[in-house]
Amino acid sequence: MTAVAATPARIDATDDELAAIAKALGHPVRVRILRLLMDRTSCYCGEIVEELPLAQATVSQHLKVLKDAGLIVGTIDGPRVCYCAHRERLARLGELVNNLVAVAKSPDAACCDEE
Repeated sequence: MTAVAATPARIDATDDELAAIAKALGHPVRVRILRLLMDRTSCYCGEIVEELPLAQATVSQHLKVLKDAGLIVGTIDGPRVCYCAHRERLARLGELVNNLVAVAKSPDAACCDEE
């Protein structure tokens, strides 16, 4: 008997989008930075460094990951960079997660012994 290969599920753009954001939030320091920025209207990199037990270069690397994912915005202000949370993008993250959870809550989503 030959095994029938399953057709791989298509990965759509929303799956890619959620995965990219989740990857950016995959480090607790980046989550902490995002929380700091959400509590303020804006913040300079040096202020963030003061809040964390990390070197400035390490904080800058984490800021770059968050910025590349679109979760924060940075604007140059003279020799410094001012960061703020990208609230619309964070709202989109909420939508993506809610859509994922909605599938899990579906009555047709029972798996294995979940009956």
